[in-house]
Amino acid sequence: MQERIELSFKDFLAAVQTAKLYGMGHPILKKALEKAFNSIEGALMDRAEFTIGIIGDEIAFEKEILFSLSKLAEVGVGYIKERGIERITFNRGIEFVELEKFVSLLSMPKEDIQGQPQDHLFSMGVNNISIGKIGVSLGKPAQEEDSFIDIASPLSRIFNHEAVDGIALKSSINNIINNLGGQYQQLLKLNTLKRYDLGTFTHIINTSVLSMYFSSKIGFPKDSILEIGLAALFHDIGKLYISRKIIRKPGQLSEFEFSQIESHTVLGSALLLQYVDTLGIMPVVVSFEHHLKYDLSGYPKLSFPRRPNIVSQIVSVCDVYDALSARRSYKSDYPPDAIYNLMMRGKGTTYNPFLIDRFFQIVGVWPIGSIVALSDRRVAVVSEENQDDIFAPIVKVIYPEKKEAPVDLKGNKDNLKIERYLNPWTEGKDFLHLLG
Repeated sequence: MQERIELSFKDFLAAVQTAKLYGMGHPILKKALEKAFNSIEGALMDRAEFTIGIIGDEIAFEKEILFSLSKLAEVGVGYIKERGIERITFNRGIEFVELEKFVSLLSMPKEDIQGQPQDHLFSMGVNNISIGKIGVSLGKPAQEEDSFIDIASPLSRIFNHEAVDGIALKSSINNIINNLGGQYQQLLKLNTLKRYDLGTFTHIINTSVLSMYFSSKIGFPKDSILEIGLAALFHDIGKLYISRKIIRKPGQLSEFEFSQIESHTVLGSALLLQYVDTLGIMPVVVSFEHHLKYDLSGYPKLSFPRRPNIVSQIVSVCDVYDALSARRSYKSDYPPDAIYNLMMRGKGTTYNPFLIDRFFQIVGVWPIGSIVALSDRRVAVVSEENQDDIFAPIVKVIYPEKKEAPVDLKGNKDNLKIERYLNPWTEGKDFLHLLG
């Protein structure tokens, strides 16, 4: 099915480009339109409709980003995006003349389009093609909070067994992927400053962003990073079935309470099985496996022991890291060096040895945006990691006088080093205004 959809849209875009080159009355265009029309009819033989989404510079169908087609169709996609169109739906019963009129709309100067493109299409008598926005902002750099809100809303929809717009959700995650390289430092900085904003910076969203960033740094391709981000986003959805009193309990859990916590992996994966057609299978796998430790001493217990999927192992590292970093009403956050020491104790047992080593090489012991006291009593903010010395990042001094020139703590002549972390909730609070 996907091959037929991909071919039909490829032929459609070829017709659009032909119209731009030769004009609407040319015989070459008629052949291109006939080929596109036959392809679209073939794709609609066993379904009532199909929808193609434009996600940034990529083309999407249902749960798949069509990366190979996106590379071949850059010009045709550009014509569509210029007219503010992010979603195209072809309905069974489409007539040749409707396709011809739609191609005409896309090939005409955009200033000649009267009103919204969909209204103009209806005015031309086209009823079996619908166009519009996906529902999230595309084609511009992702705003961190807006993107997080866009990917947070499907959680409640899935919990209520409602339909989820898979293309819109993946477009939001794709925006974050496209900005990880340039804005991840800012994401971590915002995470440090605004951890109290639980409505936006939730644990699952932080885990999703961390998982995508980590997987990108260790060499996963873009389509796999998208899949990892989706899986991480839903890894803890089963906790929505667990009483908040249990989840937020500050003291030791009873045997019954702990069994309830453990059940979130099975409950979450069972729920996500209903959305495989929209989200794919990886969220199901990760929801089930993310507490299966590397040595299989975690939960749920397996009848046939097997090592967790590599994506589950990635999400597990990022899940624990963010959980230890977060301040909650029922727990304090740990300082970064304590988090490093705690997690490294699980190397080879809780965590894949390679993954845990690479994770801290990438994020460092002192995350970007951390406020730290230096050994000479100055205060600085971490601006860049040193992968070959994770305890000695590059910092910028912000107090007593702010200095833009970075200071590399690795092998510096003054033997300057980080003395301690300044928690932004407590002693670091007085320096927050200097971070801008």
